[in-house]
Amino acid sequence: MAGHSKWANIQHRKGRQDAVRSKMFSKLAKEITVAAKMGDPDPDKNPRLRMAVKEAKKVSVPKDVIERAIKKSVGGDAENYDEIRYEGYGPAGVAVIVEAMTDNKNRTASVVRSIFTKSGGSLAATGAVSFMFDRMGEVIYPASAGDADAMMDAAIEAGADDVESSDQGHIIYCDPSELSAVSNALETALGESESTKLVWKPQTLTALDLAGAEKLMRLIEALEDDDDVQTVTANFDIPDEIMAQL
Repeated sequence: MAGHSKWANIQHRKGRQDAVRSKMFSKLAKEITVAAKMGDPDPDKNPRLRMAVKEAKKVSVPKDVIERAIKKSVGGDAENYDEIRYEGYGPAGVAVIVEAMTDNKNRTASVVRSIFTKSGGSLAATGAVSFMFDRMGEVIYPASAGDADAMMDAAIEAGADDVESSDQGHIIYCDPSELSAVSNALETALGESESTKLVWKPQTLTALDLAGAEKLMRLIEALEDDDDVQTVTANFDIPDEIMAQL
């Protein structure tokens, strides 16, 4: 998603790499523990765990951290987390979906609501904005993996639904229930992907002016800084001329 990709670039330029990396490690470890606890602790027998481990390795989470997260679930001393989705509106009416894992639903709901309010947004009821997104499996490959035609052929052969190709790379979308199978088929044909995960794909994007972009970035940054929040997705786009001013 254009907005999400640009947001990642903004984070990089703001010099928050180390803090973001630490948060990412912690959140991926939590996902690994939950996935292992809910299913089989063997990634080969647990698609969700396999994807979580794969994503962790992609961002260089240490092997011992991954193994410790799995062992934590097997040992029975792992916390019990509830998976919750929050939906709301950010500045300029941008739709925002927040996915969290928490051991205290009241605490997390209060924090998320406060962040929305302080950032000029508002928390809404579940279902208020998710209809503006499609739940999809997403597999990302670099541009060097092949041209647009070759990627489309490989995606169709693997059972995917759509491919978005650009100079930055290839984003392959599939039914969320088929993500593990599609990802495995693509890896056989194209090699290892850059990313494999479930996403909320916006059906339309809202273009932001400079003031709106700054406000939305503060909202997303505050949400992602919360330990209970796993992912934040918003249907925004920042035009290049605005991006140059940030």
